[in-house]
Amino acid sequence: MTSSDTARTAGRGGDTRSGSVPGGFGLYVHWPFCVSKCPYCDFNSHVADTVDAAVWRLNLLAELDHYGNKTKRRQLDSVFFGGGTPSLMPPEIAAALLDRIGDYWDIPDDLEITLEANPSSVEAQKFADFRAAGVNRVSIGIQSFDDAALTFLGRAHSSAEAFDAITIAERSFKRVSLDFIYALPGQSLTAWRAELQAALARGTGHLSLYQLTIEKGTPFYADHRNGAFSLPDDDLAAHLYELTAEMTSKAGLPAYEVSNYAQNGQESRHNLVYWRGGDYVGIGPGAHGRLTLVDGCRRTEQIPSPAGWLAAVTTDGHATRVLADNPPADRADELLMMGLRLTDGIDRALFERITGAPLDRSLDLAKVSALTEAGLIEADARGLRATAAGIQRLNAVIATIAA
Repeated sequence: MTSSDTARTAGRGGDTRSGSVPGGFGLYVHWPFCVSKCPYCDFNSHVADTVDAAVWRLNLLAELDHYGNKTKRRQLDSVFFGGGTPSLMPPEIAAALLDRIGDYWDIPDDLEITLEANPSSVEAQKFADFRAAGVNRVSIGIQSFDDAALTFLGRAHSSAEAFDAITIAERSFKRVSLDFIYALPGQSLTAWRAELQAALARGTGHLSLYQLTIEKGTPFYADHRNGAFSLPDDDLAAHLYELTAEMTSKAGLPAYEVSNYAQNGQESRHNLVYWRGGDYVGIGPGAHGRLTLVDGCRRTEQIPSPAGWLAAVTTDGHATRVLADNPPADRADELLMMGLRLTDGIDRALFERITGAPLDRSLDLAKVSALTEAGLIEADARGLRATAAGIQRLNAVIATIAA
């Protein structure tokens, strides 16, 4: 990680009404609509025939105003338009929101503003308009360059559209990230090597590479339980992960998080805010947030249904259904679980600034010693991190430390 991409930090203290926030400070905007629902997806996304752009613009601005007034004059490190499929959003909505953020927060010249996008031809043609609106980074959900895999994953684009979308994105944005899903049913090391090589050949600065997971409540969950398909066994999944790490590292995109790989300085600043325990405002249906206020840290959650969210914002100016304490002990657990996903691990100084207590106070030192002797974690004066072997067993490592 380079210093330019290290989250800005401030001296510890409950009052973070101005300046930088320990771990960083971001804005997340949730656009909940998709063309279709992918069978593996458990995100808050909805298919709608029509969307009243003027109404959504007005209400997203209202919720931005609500939380902006609670967090004035902090330094904003990132903006992220997620979904759903925010590239379906009219670019003028993004422009209106980005025009408003300076009313509340200090905006650095290098503010990272990311748009999640699908590679359909209709959405790709809007990239230039999003760039004109202020977006400077795009994350494209390619998922695969194999048409059979795209069909299995329920994607609405072809491999040809994926390649075209990357070309169009590179004309509009200096920073382009590509998302892929691997460890698919029947996928071999040879097949994934070829696909990953094709992605690396594009010269992008950032890749998000996720092994397929089966989430409850999705169509894939029922299909997998009923034997419609099977995933690679643990040994093959491990070999696929090791191949991924090897190829990305050789190409100059080493892992900085368990599923994310980047050139030096191209790491996702917004996701680093999450993983380093920073604050973030979440607006839009189902969006989550974490805010350090003068009377303590709060976690927020917005009403998830689009209709319910609109009704609440129209009435109250926001659609917050959860505003709950996030005490230091809970924040410590979050930092342990999220920080161990990072290659750099958990920074002791940052941990103490956020929680008010030394890292060791939140650890069972006997368990740490056992995991260290097993070669799964490293602990030193700088912090705590998982080794390469520990990353392979990350869920078990986190469960042990957080227990």
